[in-house]
Amino acid sequence: MKLLEGKRGLVFGLANQKSIAWGITQQCHAHGASLGFTYVNEALEKRVRPLAESIGSELILPCDVQSDEQLDKVFEEVERAWGTIDFIVHSVAFADAEDLKNPFVETSRAGFQLALDVSAYSLVAIARRAAKLMTGGGSIIALSYLGAEKVVTNYRVMGVAKAALEASVRELAADLGPQGIRVNAISAGPIKTLAASGIPGFRDLLSRFEERAPLRRTATQEDVGKTSLYFLSDLSSAVTGETHYVDCGFNITAL
Repeated sequence: MKLLEGKRGLVFGLANQKSIAWGITQQCHAHGASLGFTYVNEALEKRVRPLAESIGSELILPCDVQSDEQLDKVFEEVERAWGTIDFIVHSVAFADAEDLKNPFVETSRAGFQLALDVSAYSLVAIARRAAKLMTGGGSIIALSYLGAEKVVTNYRVMGVAKAALEASVRELAADLGPQGIRVNAISAGPIKTLAASGIPGFRDLLSRFEERAPLRRTATQEDVGKTSLYFLSDLSSAVTGETHYVDCGFNITAL
């Protein structure tokens, strides 16, 4: 049985084949969903477009999530093409490289604003627009990380941004619940992605993760994709406002 047959969803944050968003995309496509994608600039379009076209997507749109004008245009185009929408995948995060290298106490005001705007506020801006097209209810998922709850070496301002993201998920779940729209976060374990490559010492983090995680391995794109399928489908029809870990149990461990 295809769990997303006849449903339509928009994916924000696909970067390449190693993206967590691609793992989610593959599961959604396999279960019958029609998918649209956004890209932030021409360089990423060259990576996103071939992937999107490989699964038959014709809705591939430019979108800088810091631009209200571009967000408006995206959802205008979605409404023109589809009329309604069933789900959103938010896989967007960014922080200035210097703010990931320096101690958190040295985070610049501009760097803080940038990380929070792109990584957290973008979910609010997207959800507000998507809700208008979710006339029959829907599901929104955002990707988080353990750094939202615990201090993770070298994660710094991104941890604060992810904490804001998870708090936003709860607030949005409360606001949009009466419309039948569910909002949840998936806190994925460390996966080798383009975004992760910007975190200093990431390889060391992976090896430590494998040593301590109860399943003695790291999570994969496929793992996150399968869990996303649960949240985007009717299987999770009574679940909202949650942060769900897909990290091989790492979050339950302590020294």
